[in-house]
Amino acid sequence: MMNCKKSMLVVAMLGLATTLFAQKNKTYIPWNHGKLVVSEESRYLKHEDGTPFFWQGETGWLMPERLNRDEVAYYLEKCRIAGYNMVQVQVINGVPAMNVYGQYSMIDGFNFKDINRKGVYGYWDHMDYIIDTAASKGIYIGMVCIWGGLVKSGLMNVDEAKLYGKFLAERYKEKPNIIWMIGGDIPGNQNMDVWETLAKTIRNIDKGHLMTFHPRGRTMSATWFNDREWLDFNMFQSGHRRYGQRNGDADYPIEENTEEDNWRYVEKSLAMKPMKPVIDDEPIYENIPQGLHDPNEVRWNQHDVRRYAYWSVFAGAFGHTYGNNEIMQFIRPGVNGAYGADGRKKAWWDALEDPGFNQMIHLKNLMLSFPFFERIPDQSVIAGQNGERYDRAIATRGKDYLLVYNYSARPMEIDLTKVSGSKKNVWWYHPADGKLEYVGEFDNRITQFQYPCGYMSGNDRVLIAIDATKDYLNKGWTSLPDVQQKWNE
Repeated sequence: MMNCKKSMLVVAMLGLATTLFAQKNKTYIPWNHGKLVVSEESRYLKHEDGTPFFWQGETGWLMPERLNRDEVAYYLEKCRIAGYNMVQVQVINGVPAMNVYGQYSMIDGFNFKDINRKGVYGYWDHMDYIIDTAASKGIYIGMVCIWGGLVKSGLMNVDEAKLYGKFLAERYKEKPNIIWMIGGDIPGNQNMDVWETLAKTIRNIDKGHLMTFHPRGRTMSATWFNDREWLDFNMFQSGHRRYGQRNGDADYPIEENTEEDNWRYVEKSLAMKPMKPVIDDEPIYENIPQGLHDPNEVRWNQHDVRRYAYWSVFAGAFGHTYGNNEIMQFIRPGVNGAYGADGRKKAWWDALEDPGFNQMIHLKNLMLSFPFFERIPDQSVIAGQNGERYDRAIATRGKDYLLVYNYSARPMEIDLTKVSGSKKNVWWYHPADGKLEYVGEFDNRITQFQYPCGYMSGNDRVLIAIDATKDYLNKGWTSLPDVQQKWNE
């Protein structure tokens, strides 16, 4: 499973770079502001002292199984530098699972009494290291406790879920950076008794960490668990299909031929009672085949991952989770990859340089630059006829600012009267590189805007309009600051 010589070489080559990167920005430790809670308006997450938390997630499914300690440290440092504050993992991807050190997650089934063996760096010791290393870098670990397919196959029943949940909760309840994710790519109505048992067992022991359910592609947790006390926020998985790739799915919560419109899941989830925060936790992955299973299909690219991120957040999601085909499975030479990934062509450490991976920070900086908890989605900001599919502009606003994401660069009419102020300062923001361009001051009326670039060419932009009396942005700025640093102690 492991090419040790190659791994050691990579770590040696990148060690100096990691040291230099660490000096680039001061580590922000979010839980210094208290544990994560749901905000009062039920749309967002915040810390106990009121500091906003914008979830910028990364997908590292197989990290516990495939990375050694040095690689874990390197990967998480790259995540930190790129602005990620949450990394989701498969805690176990087998019963038992085995890690790179040849250690098994279970040595006596679901009896964990003797799991800590003196002198042995076991599976759970390595999981501890991952969690602690992430904590040192200000990163939460999203704990998908067991993959759904394992439960569907009968490899964990209700009684075993009680034992496993008790073990996990007791081991990690004091860690500051845990988010529990029940499920794992499975509909909630499959083996529901197991998922309910696992969730309730953990929650009865650990009341200090948030919990959610990670559903199957093209489904949402709200369908089954929205009213559950243990479910603090909702997740959906918009999946990897392009328009028209329905493939006969049943129980499909959005309309036919709208597969890429992940904003529809946000709207449907937020419309349910009680309203709970929601996030697209598994959208399309960078460099994964469209439709997922045919490696000969066109691959999703940086433009696509940006579109999914901005569409869902502007529709009302409290953050976004990015994924990359090579990174999520930590592919390398000698490791067989799924979904067309080939470690001989691109290893996971090379994929960390992919553009989409390094562009998500621009969305976080944008959303944290304005009053956070008052923000709502508001399509009435689009005054003229809106487009469909890639031509759809999507708007969000606070009391004195508005943001409009335009993927295709088509002209749009914006109603500047939707926010306060007789005059509005306007900027264009570039999601690809975080560039900020001041456009000018505009009267308070419906105004047409179009960024001067090619149509449908990856030149997506965000229009920013702010009450001219407010100073959220400086006219001389060419990029946005790392807003989190103002909360650093």
